[in-house]
Amino acid sequence: MRTPSSRQRVSVNGADQGLLVGMRAPSSNNPIQNVNDGNIACNSGLSSSSTIINVPAGARVGALWQHVIGGPQGSNDADNPIAKSHHGPIQVYLAKVSNAASTGTSGLSWFKIASDGLSGGQWGVDRMVANNGWAYFTMPSCIAPGNYLMRVELLALHSAGSQGGAQFFYPSDSAGHALNKNEQMSCAQINVTGSGNFSPSSTVKFPGVYSATDPGILISIYGSSGAADNGGRAYNPPGPAVITCSGGGNTNPTTTTAGSGGGGGTAALYAQCGGKNYSGPTVCASGTCKVSNEFYSQCLP
Repeated sequence: MRTPSSRQRVSVNGADQGLLVGMRAPSSNNPIQNVNDGNIACNSGLSSSSTIINVPAGARVGALWQHVIGGPQGSNDADNPIAKSHHGPIQVYLAKVSNAASTGTSGLSWFKIASDGLSGGQWGVDRMVANNGWAYFTMPSCIAPGNYLMRVELLALHSAGSQGGAQFFYPSDSAGHALNKNEQMSCAQINVTGSGNFSPSSTVKFPGVYSATDPGILISIYGSSGAADNGGRAYNPPGPAVITCSGGGNTNPTTTTAGSGGGGGTAALYAQCGGKNYSGPTVCASGTCKVSNEFYSQCLP
């Protein structure tokens, strides 16, 4: 089955930065089919862009997927932004670089800043589809200022019950076809502003961080009823923990619906609403409080 989808736009605090602006576009939509491929970080045959997108620490950042460049493939495109069967998590990584417009992608040190997995019977991809192709996350407020490459990863698990069946979209500026165990990716060029001073205590490499047999990659997500709910079990996305501004984290965060902590009042959409040692409001004024890891829960639509 082939289902093209690509990340074509970035928004910052609601401001759309424009079609393909500040992104490195692959020369074709041919996928990388091996998690150990040397180009897995940002893809190959990339076009250049002189634009670096300014992103304030703490900003609400959006990534837009569409079936083909510019929007749906026709007025009745049932697979826009992606086929609804492609359930799975969406995750976001950063790598600090000296110049986001020119630094190469080989050997970079990556850390994870967001992960939207399975909660309330819905996957991160399901929420993106319901939101007309937009996936939103918060740039952590502690991220140190400077240039970064940002990769937003969509992992489709509908065929992941056998090795090589998971389909990775590291969404890009050109349409990526979903084949067995595909990686279709590129990177956005950003400049984080603010006064943060976060320095990750551990980072990962692409390739290297993923294995074809990782339990979050080699998995059957269908329960006895046939629903793509992982049989009611928790799901741990592959890769490292999502970083936390307090410096904590667990080894593999689970995205579920819930929150911990105390405090009165309500938390705004995309604000923190729970986590270990958190004492602020745990009720969301809008959306649902969803766990990113044991240290951080966030109000999400």
